Amino acid sequence: MLDHLHRHQSSRYVKDRLRSVTYVPGTDPGVGPRYCPSIEDKINRFAERERHQLFVEPEGFNTVEIYVNGFSTSLPEDVQYKALKMVPGFENVRMFRPGYAIEYDFFPPTQLTFSLETKQVANLFFAGQINGTTGYEEAACQGLMAGINAHLKTRNEAPFVLKRSEAYIGVLIDDLINKGTEEPYRMFTSRAEFRTLLRQDNADLRLTERSFEMGLASSQRMEKVNKKKNGVEQIKSILKELPIDPEDINHLLEEKGSAPLMHRQRAHQILLRPAIDIFSMMEKVEKVKRSLEGFEKEILEQAEIQVKYEVYIDKENELVKRMGQLEDMVIPDTFDYTKLISLSAEARQKFTKIKPRTLGQASRISGVNPSDVQILMVYMGR
Repeated sequence: MLDHLHRHQSSRYVKDRLRSVTYVPGTDPGVGPRYCPSIEDKINRFAERERHQLFVEPEGFNTVEIYVNGFSTSLPEDVQYKALKMVPGFENVRMFRPGYAIEYDFFPPTQLTFSLETKQVANLFFAGQINGTTGYEEAACQGLMAGINAHLKTRNEAPFVLKRSEAYIGVLIDDLINKGTEEPYRMFTSRAEFRTLLRQDNADLRLTERSFEMGLASSQRMEKVNKKKNGVEQIKSILKELPIDPEDINHLLEEKGSAPLMHRQRAHQILLRPAIDIFSMMEKVEKVKRSLEGFEKEILEQAEIQVKYEVYIDKENELVKRMGQLEDMVIPDTFDYTKLISLSAEARQKFTKIKPRTLGQASRISGVNPSDVQILMVYMGR
């Protein structure tokens, strides 16, 4: 099958192109998607591999159609069909629709402000693939932010901007604006330096208030989140004050393979043990059950997470606070970077092109050194 596919590489080359490209052997095919390449791209890039895993995914409960994940392609239809029939178990396969390629161009996202408004044309907002991203979620979050900010612009209100420490949306937009992209951009947790704070379990605590302020979240939803916040704090206070005697909990610790208590400890300290969870403590220790039985499961889970990861969360919050000091130092739009002869040539060029809004943004621009930021900070301090 691999040899057969190699002979048809003059067809359209790869899904989700940033540039319109036809592959010609011996030439540069351009930059395709790193994270969802086509089968023909995989054969070129990983020629040393002898096998490739496919996932067979039913399209629904009431259809015989299946999607062959890992076999995305835009090869000629007859080649696709012959290749599928060579997969073990697919000898009698029928193909409803062939795979196809998507090609699109993009505008460099470094020309955008944090509201996703273009710097060159007032009142023009960009969102999605036009900014060089790929993926449904990436497009959806940009559309949400661009729509919110377009509305705010018509009302002469300040733009709505999420920070890197507040949401993955903030990381995505900040990356695009500061670094640009040379290939289809996808959002990964590894791109966020504050990912301990950007957890799935605390999205409501992080963002509901911001949503409520704009009229998106209902008052009932805001009340529910406030109830959760208050409940979490109450539980943490109870655990820090509640004393547990060895005879009350050693049977649970033994069951969980954890060292027994030699003297009285606070429940908060015991919960820090990896093997111990808040629900087993409530089930096995009557004192803990009486103290916490009035709280909902969701609130108990959030309290446990915050207790167990408190040290790491506090460290990241401190880092956010230090970085926030740079974010508070606003750089005027009319700032002339050519005056700063001490800056490196690359930093001067990048600052002039991107026009960072704050020192924090300036520090995250690719190619800018800490010394360049310090020079800028000293000059602004004057």
